[in-house]
Amino acid sequence: MKTRPGQQHRIIFVTGSDTGVGKTVATGYIARHFLMPSGLKVATVKLVETGNRGKRSQDVKVHRKLMGVKSLPEDKVGLTAPAIFRYPASPLLAAQLEGKAFELKQAVDAVNAVAANYDYTLVEGAGGLLVPLTETTTTLDLVRQCDWEVEVVACGRLGDINHALLTLEVLKNAGVKLHGVAVSTLPGANRRHRQDCIETLRRWLRAHDPEARFDEIPLVKDLLP
Repeated sequence: MKTRPGQQHRIIFVTGSDTGVGKTVATGYIARHFLMPSGLKVATVKLVETGNRGKRSQDVKVHRKLMGVKSLPEDKVGLTAPAIFRYPASPLLAAQLEGKAFELKQAVDAVNAVAANYDYTLVEGAGGLLVPLTETTTTLDLVRQCDWEVEVVACGRLGDINHALLTLEVLKNAGVKLHGVAVSTLPGANRRHRQDCIETLRRWLRAHDPEARFDEIPLVKDLLP
């Protein structure tokens, strides 16, 4: 993965073409295999996690396992998982069901506090680009307001070409910088569907954003339930 000499504290937001496409594994894998080998200091953050009845982020736990580190100092004070809700839904609904609100500014402040100590910070989102975070803010609104680059994760299952291209077109039309596209490998993935997705997304990038990265994320078997 190419880096820009002299750029410090770079934040990349990781979104998905859909939910359940492998963002968590892709985030940890990109950190470990594409950034850390260059000697870069890398952190990952889960901006908001839903569907978790515990107090610690399960997604950050996967990130650390893939990165080959036990924990980061920021994990211990909650900066890398600033919001966790029990119900598996959008952050807006999950927070409402607990009688709470997702404190977006607090979460962004946590991201910035982490990023101040690292060359790269990968911020994993929840679901896709138009997921409502609050009543007035979607993920797209957030990345535009924060001027974050975006990494799109797709998985190549049936229907994913449409979802991935819609996501890319929305980013392009919104003027959001695309960092790259990664296609994950899900258990039992249909090889023909996945390869068709890979070839289609490569064509789109050649035509619309040839500077953006394209990567394939392998199946990480030891992380499967």
